[in-house]
Amino acid sequence: MGAFEEALTRVEPVDDASASQARARQDTLTKPAGSLGRLEAVGIQLAAIYRRCPPPVPQPASVAVFAGDHGVLAHGVSPWPAEVTAQMVANFLAGGAAVSVLARHAGARVVVVDVGVAADLPDSEGLLRAKVRPGTADLAKGPAMSRGEVAEALDVGAGVALDLVDVGSRCCLAGDMGIGNTTAAAALVAAFTGRPAREVTGRGTGIDDDRLARKIGVVETALARTGDSEDALGVLASLGGLEIAAITGYIVGASACRVPIVLDGVISVAAALAAARLAPDCVGYMVAGHRSSEPGASAAIEELGLAPLIDLEMRLGEGTGACLALPVLQAAAKVLGEMATFEDAGVTSEHE
Repeated sequence: MGAFEEALTRVEPVDDASASQARARQDTLTKPAGSLGRLEAVGIQLAAIYRRCPPPVPQPASVAVFAGDHGVLAHGVSPWPAEVTAQMVANFLAGGAAVSVLARHAGARVVVVDVGVAADLPDSEGLLRAKVRPGTADLAKGPAMSRGEVAEALDVGAGVALDLVDVGSRCCLAGDMGIGNTTAAAALVAAFTGRPAREVTGRGTGIDDDRLARKIGVVETALARTGDSEDALGVLASLGGLEIAAITGYIVGASACRVPIVLDGVISVAAALAAARLAPDCVGYMVAGHRSSEPGASAAIEELGLAPLIDLEMRLGEGTGACLALPVLQAAAKVLGEMATFEDAGVTSEHE
């Protein structure tokens, strides 16, 4: 049994009893009921995930950045060349990328996973070699991957989550790198939500109108030849990327380990749609770290029934939004665990 199949057998619903205890405790804390807004809901979700009230603070945390290249880049959907994927991986490993800075700020460990970079990467501390193939095929002409390659990438992602939790991580953050991957993500979001390509395809790295029209056309072409959207593995093979499939496995793996999985932008929420089809109970473990300005991200978050923690009009990816959201999760747990109750503080509650 591979890592992904093992994880699938271990995913269970979050604990409603712990959520109820946390909800009741929120009402006893020295504040008007509901006055901390969605921070209270986050604390309740953490209690349900960890099966404890109050929940532990979600630390230490790790952000896994899955990297892969995309054959669809041949259609000019991005002004950046494929070589930039490998160059950015080197930047991550050197600690100079945005996710590197924000992970240090949040106190999270960064692990970079080569699941499909179309280049040979030199050995480096922090690099996990798990290449399934050097980039996907052109999704506009045929399936981006075989079903077997999707299964391998799912195993990679699930295995990373299982290993990170095994060595102490108590919160998993999803990151990505892959020039052209917003095209694949838009196609997946369209397939899983039933929305038209034009509604969920964005400008990615900041493309102009002509390139955006070309990108939408590519997504429409890929959707037209893709079959049943209920076949999540088939949709991933047809439209996805190696890093997106790996993030799907990572989400399921983190859920199997009963730790929160903090999603980032449109790439990871596209993967989350696939994960929700494969293991519906993993949705309870998902936290939408932020609302990416890519239109497909909002469509995916709505489909999943999630609410983003922050909205800073970001669209970089890498795991940057997830890193910024991590302190919010930690604050929510600390409120439940450290804030005094009315009885503890000798404060008269509104019910007395």
